[in-house]
Amino acid sequence: MRSLASYKTDLHSKVTTSRRLVEDALQRATDPEGEGSKVFTKIYEESALACATASDQLRAFGIEAGALSGIPISIKDLFDVAGEPTNGGSVLFVDGPNAVADSVVVRKLRSAGAVLVGRTNMTEFAFSGLGLNPHYGTPRNPFDRSTGRIPGGSTSGGAVSVTDGMAAAAIGSDTGGSVRIPAALCGLTGFKPTASRISREGVLPLSTTLDAVGVIAPTVRCCALVDSVMADSAVEVDDGRPLGGVRFGVLKGYVLDGLDKDVAAKFASAITTLSSMGAIVEDINVPSLVQIPQCNAKGGFTAAESYAWHRDLLGKFGERYDPRVSSRIARGKDMSAADYIELIDSRGRIIKEFGHSIRGFDAILMPTVPRIAPTIASLEVPNDDAYVDANLAMLRNPAVVNFIDGCAMSIPCHKPGDAPVGVTIFGPAHADGRLLSLGIAIERALASAGCAIN
Repeated sequence: MRSLASYKTDLHSKVTTSRRLVEDALQRATDPEGEGSKVFTKIYEESALACATASDQLRAFGIEAGALSGIPISIKDLFDVAGEPTNGGSVLFVDGPNAVADSVVVRKLRSAGAVLVGRTNMTEFAFSGLGLNPHYGTPRNPFDRSTGRIPGGSTSGGAVSVTDGMAAAAIGSDTGGSVRIPAALCGLTGFKPTASRISREGVLPLSTTLDAVGVIAPTVRCCALVDSVMADSAVEVDDGRPLGGVRFGVLKGYVLDGLDKDVAAKFASAITTLSSMGAIVEDINVPSLVQIPQCNAKGGFTAAESYAWHRDLLGKFGERYDPRVSSRIARGKDMSAADYIELIDSRGRIIKEFGHSIRGFDAILMPTVPRIAPTIASLEVPNDDAYVDANLAMLRNPAVVNFIDGCAMSIPCHKPGDAPVGVTIFGPAHADGRLLSLGIAIERALASAGCAIN
């Protein structure tokens, strides 16, 4: 995998052209021996080549169209693109209605010169952290493809589009980890910004309270660049921030329960590496966060808000849904107005208490997910127990960040050839610039220890 900076350098120095980059991405996406048929729900072959050619023509006259000029980017199948349906990984809308305008994010990507190569597959309506899709298939994780492991969800196709060179970066949504989970399981970097920084206009919702637009890419700098294009409020990122004297809190409690041996060993090694670089690493307990699972016991914001959106559709077309998705949406039917108001109040209190608890720390660390990617076959069995267990495990840690309205990044901390594992760095809302700066420093430290930083 190549960084966005290397793409930009090669284009600027005329080592390659946008046309060649896009042709290569499309060849990988359409290769019958590859994962492309399960990665994309739609490929923009004709328009992508036209945009690439136009980018090259502008560059020949010394004009760069924007920060992503001529670079192939994939978008999750829940962003509106004018003139076509927004399917959300479902089959409900394949015959329309069509979007009347591009989503704000798509509009900004186009303005920055990005070449959209296609819409990526996802868990239906983004309601799972595993990435399985019975309608379009499930792309296999690049690690141990012969066995066939999940890519993570819900931005499943987005992650594999990057690992397999079908796109330089992938745009996704993150409601409870849908960017960070597939990034961690596929050995990539995933960034979930403060939700309010990037417009969700024209994005099919899962939870209007928790949804955020994020990016999956090879490196922290790649994420920062794409974030700067999409964001309504840019943040300042320090490329050279040292780790010496930085104070990290390692979150204790249930986020460390049930770690498999791969995750436990690699997370511990990452903490040791940061300490050796001069970071001050201390255990931290945040009692309010322990209350989050209980707050979500009746389905939380995701069930309530998705049910409100899907209620009529479930009544008319319920049999066309993935039953593992429709059953989770239907949980919202049993939540009362009083339950929802209590949930809002509890969230506000926990956000406030979290802010008080982490005073004095620059950021908080935890494993992104507690397990390496399980096999697809083990989760496709008729018995739902394995699916439920794996889904809850994958969502458990990353969902903390959405609940507190924070920002977070998953960074690879495994060695090349090993099962991918991610370490998460997170903080409160609007700490994005500090987080990205520290992420670059962490990435640099882990690379020096031989971790698989792309």
